[in-house]
Amino acid sequence: MNLNAEGIESATTLLRILAKNTTKIKTFTFDGFYSCNDEPLVNISTCIIKSQKQLKKFSLGGLQFSGKFHGIILALESQKNSLQELVLDHCSYGAEFEILNNCKNIETLRIRCCDAKLLKILNFTISTLEIVDFSLDTLTIVQILEKSGSLLQKLILHSDEILEETLLIKTLKSFCPNITYLKITKIEFSTQLLELIGNLQKLQFLTLWTLWCINGTPEEDIKIRVIQFAKILPLTLQYLDLSDNFLRPYIDIFLNHCNISLNKLLIYGLDGNTTKALIEFCIRNKSLNYIGLDQYWYLYNNFKNEDLDQSLCLDDNIRKEMEKYVKLVPYDEIEDVSDAGYVLKRCSVGIMSVRSCFYNDFIIRE
Repeated sequence: MNLNAEGIESATTLLRILAKNTTKIKTFTFDGFYSCNDEPLVNISTCIIKSQKQLKKFSLGGLQFSGKFHGIILALESQKNSLQELVLDHCSYGAEFEILNNCKNIETLRIRCCDAKLLKILNFTISTLEIVDFSLDTLTIVQILEKSGSLLQKLILHSDEILEETLLIKTLKSFCPNITYLKITKIEFSTQLLELIGNLQKLQFLTLWTLWCINGTPEEDIKIRVIQFAKILPLTLQYLDLSDNFLRPYIDIFLNHCNISLNKLLIYGLDGNTTKALIEFCIRNKSLNYIGLDQYWYLYNNFKNEDLDQSLCLDDNIRKEMEKYVKLVPYDEIEDVSDAGYVLKRCSVGIMSVRSCFYNDFIIRE
């Protein structure tokens, strides 16, 4: 439905009907509108939220440049006893957000590219925390990490830089020992990070993207750290993603010293040394079922006659040899999606989408 003036009127009519007749919506997603005619949609959406018996999940996006949508936040107080998951995407700060602290049953909090003040005022005890931003300041999340403590099981930190890395690691090590799922990007491959991972004795899923080392770190020191990393991984670990970081040249060293029972391993690609180390790892460890590869689509035989960097290609002979021991699949086929949450996309045309709205989910998206 195109939300021009006529479309807004039709959508508003539909929403009024829903507000009067629908009380079983479990998931509500509102992805912000920017037209001057969308206020009726906001008002009726507020009524829908208030009319629900047990709203479980709420996603709000696109409020970076407008405060007129914050009445929707106030309406969530009516769901303070049922709301369990909150997703905020590109939201600016407003005092109204403080009312969310009345929602005592929030278990999952996902904050994506929002005003840092939101993290400072939201005072939840949660089991799942996801933060996505260009820069992540540890000082803004220490409070929620300390309060969640041993209840925190799933942590996703995705950014281009992490400020106060040492404080982050120290806080997690001291307060959050029960993490089972950890995904961090752009963090130093330090001995402190390795100590943290080694202390997470319930860890099952680990993703480390864009690891880095201080410039000038001796090659031998990096190799020693890689060996330490392989040896400290918790025995509970089933899923390991090292596909996007500087460890590519050291994967064979890692595998030669790793003895945990991995089920899924994600790496960038295969060369002679990595292939040999993987085969030996598979022989030692019968539990590895899948290897996800970034290179998988660039099968050598398919592209060998084209103008393509052959270092990006997976040699067909290597592929056949490896598949005697383990299944090779494209990275995306086994990428863990349990951290996906709600991805609020922007489109050039306003669209209202209703999905199973009478019973489960309601989505308004631009």
